[in-house]
Amino acid sequence: MPATPAWPPKSAPRLFVDLPLSDGVRVPLDGPQAHYLARVMRVAPGDAVILCDNRTGEWLASVVETGKRDVVLSVERQLRHREAVPDFWLCPALLKKDRFDMVLEKATELGVAAIHPVVTRRCVADKLNPDRARTIVTEAAEQCARTALPEVHEPVKLDTLLCDWPGDRLLFFADEEGGEPAAEAFAFAKFPERGEGLHKAALLVGPEGGFDDGEREAIRAIPQARPISLGPRILRGETAALAGTTLWMGLAGDWASD
Repeated sequence: MPATPAWPPKSAPRLFVDLPLSDGVRVPLDGPQAHYLARVMRVAPGDAVILCDNRTGEWLASVVETGKRDVVLSVERQLRHREAVPDFWLCPALLKKDRFDMVLEKATELGVAAIHPVVTRRCVADKLNPDRARTIVTEAAEQCARTALPEVHEPVKLDTLLCDWPGDRLLFFADEEGGEPAAEAFAFAKFPERGEGLHKAALLVGPEGGFDDGEREAIRAIPQARPISLGPRILRGETAALAGTTLWMGLAGDWASD
């Protein structure tokens, strides 16, 4: 006999919605989300849609009505609880728009808990469009099946970030002038009993051109700072941010084995 098709199908659209979900809740959608479902995915009544609310997790819903400008869904059952992501912050210096868009998108896919953009003296940008940033991370989370959105904070100057740095969080600082090999440093986060005993971690990455001497001195003065090296080559800002995040996830994050 033929196998019973999986339900919901893997091709079912996934969307984050800004309301708490539970069994039987009706979810009216309009604007871009309704356009995506009705015009791009061409859903019809009875079709499956996966919804996430960034609160409780992932839910199966079915299409009830489709119109020219709106779509109504009905929540049927919970599929997954909201995932627990590693308590890892990425603190990247602001870059040109297209390059920073890549950082936002890929950092979301890699599983960071929060993104704290930083403005340094050599940054070529000093502003971030919050609506655009939220759209990028939301679409990335939908694509990679995350059930928890990363927090995207307003950009702050480096001295503000350092002044307010929490005492219980390691700050791995990608220093182009050298530091401990990243793979060795990240082992402390996975096995805190071998290191400083701090379970929380963050990665600070500079802009094109790196940090200047004064900034480097200020970072190193933070007790929680750990200068690290990301290898023998000079990396672009977006490459360093994503390479460092990938390495941390593989060695100390939720890619690593116990």
